[in-house]
Amino acid sequence: MATLPNSPANLTQGVTFEEQPSLTWYVDPISRQVKGTADGLQAVAQTVEIILSVERFFWQIYGPDFGMQWRGLIGKDPGYVASELQRRVLDAFSVDSRINGISEFSHSVEGDTMTVSMTVDTVYGPTAQTVEVKLNA
Repeated sequence: MATLPNSPANLTQGVTFEEQPSLTWYVDPISRQVKGTADGLQAVAQTVEIILSVERFFWQIYGPDFGMQWRGLIGKDPGYVASELQRRVLDAFSVDSRINGISEFSHSVEGDTMTVSMTVDTVYGPTAQTVEVKLNA
């Protein structure tokens, strides 16, 4: 009795991976309504916004590898938050093959709010992103 399944597929020539289009539904950020579809840089920019706005490990609709870990940053030293935030952003973006990394990461603190600006480098080009972090609850 065979322990492995028999398949007519011949994998001796190797496997070819094809990149699928990034076509997705486009949600208008002003009206919060679906306004058609988006592809390329517009689709990736929307994905970046969603990744940064979803708390990782919190919502069951998203897998454990999707989202950003914001918890644990409130009440910490701004220098620690800035460096940890950069690491966490890179970790959150690592699940999407269309995102190559981030550059021009800068932060400023005003009161109890830290504003972080960065350029997200994608395979379609750069997109600017700004995030605000409350340092005190």
